[in-house]
Amino acid sequence: MTTSVRSLVWLGADRFELRTVDAPTPGAGELLVEVHLATVCSSDLHTVTGRRLGPHPSVLGHEAVGRVVATGDDERRTVDGRPVRVGDRIVWGVTDSCGTCDRCRRGLSAKCRRLRKVGHEPSDGSWPLSGDYSTHVVLPPGVAVVHVPDEVADAAAAPAACALATAVGAVDALGEVAGRRAGVWGLGLLGLSACVALRAAGAATVTGLDPETGRHPAALRLGADAVAAPGEGLPGPFDVVVEASGVPAAVSAAVEALDVGGHLALVGSVAPAGNVDVDPERLVRRLHTVVGVHNYEPHHLLAAVGLLRGSGDQLAELVAPPVGLGDLPEVLRAPAEGHLRRSVDPRR
Repeated sequence: MTTSVRSLVWLGADRFELRTVDAPTPGAGELLVEVHLATVCSSDLHTVTGRRLGPHPSVLGHEAVGRVVATGDDERRTVDGRPVRVGDRIVWGVTDSCGTCDRCRRGLSAKCRRLRKVGHEPSDGSWPLSGDYSTHVVLPPGVAVVHVPDEVADAAAAPAACALATAVGAVDALGEVAGRRAGVWGLGLLGLSACVALRAAGAATVTGLDPETGRHPAALRLGADAVAAPGEGLPGPFDVVVEASGVPAAVSAAVEALDVGGHLALVGSVAPAGNVDVDPERLVRRLHTVVGVHNYEPHHLLAAVGLLRGSGDQLAELVAPPVGLGDLPEVLRAPAEGHLRRSVDPRR
């Protein structure tokens, strides 16, 4: 087993420090995982730039793929019940849930009463190696893990633990999707992942909207039948919509585009962006359902990995080649150019 762990520790604002510590011995039910690739979610960019609050010092990063190098015992199981062994290639969820509180029992483990989150915990607290911007991460028993086939590229597997699994959760929240007309507002990686999930769920048509027309070809490759910029006119109305941009004007437009009995999943509004004007009479008379989706349940992660068999290559193309851990601070200070995700190989 490795004897040391090297991590990029965020100190607050845009300050970082590389630290090396002794590798911990996993406790009961825990896993020590070597991180092979971590991708940079927009939420981490928001944290570093001050748009989103986060504890510090901490190791950020919550989208990754890697191999198990040590286990605390032989009891750890994947979401589908298979044992986890040293050498297994896995992805892991973004939440650590207790499994016993009232919310967990209701199927809302993403909002567990004792919730902890991968890449969001202080490095001077009870879970120092919680983030993926590190050569190794410790996964407590409450973090969902899923085996990843070797033929799936690292660049496809890593963001499945956030963007794709969240998109699967959003589509699940829409209810019946098969045979329905679907719309997706915002074609970042989350919206593109929603195109994949909607197509897999049997939507009759999928239409993507984004003012950045450079994203349109990727949407067409990943399941959309049509794409447009806002204001160009759409073949709506829609029966189901995933709003993945978080822009208030887009949320309003998504509500307006719903047909009678339509369902809207809001998944992009994860940072303050202003209020949205909604006419409650319209919601009532047109029998609309609007649901918020934040994070996901373990079975959504399992389903996301299953989708990679058909869409993994196209999703991997959206991820930039990895930088080393020492170059990651510059990546976190600015958005990606030319790719929807930047990435890091912490072993470099």
